[in-house]
Amino acid sequence: MGIFEVGGGLVLGIVILVALKVVLSLPLWLIKNSIVGAVMLWLFNLLGIFTLKITFIHCLIVGVFGIPGLIALVIWFYFL
Repeated sequence: MGIFEVGGGLVLGIVILVALKVVLSLPLWLIKNSIVGAVMLWLFNLLGIFTLKITFIHCLIVGVFGIPGLIALVIWFYFL
């Protein structure tokens, strides 16, 4: 067994582990951002100026984009 065979196997194993980490962390990241977005929408609805439905898509938009996402949703539903 040569040094290149061992090194190649090691590199391939590291690449597979990194790819697996990325694939498994994406759903957890989406769920975390959706929960944050739901809390932000709930707090925004408490103000009473505008009210938005709390759906998964709305929560995801607000969770990923933050305050600009919330402003975009208000503009989309009330001004367009």
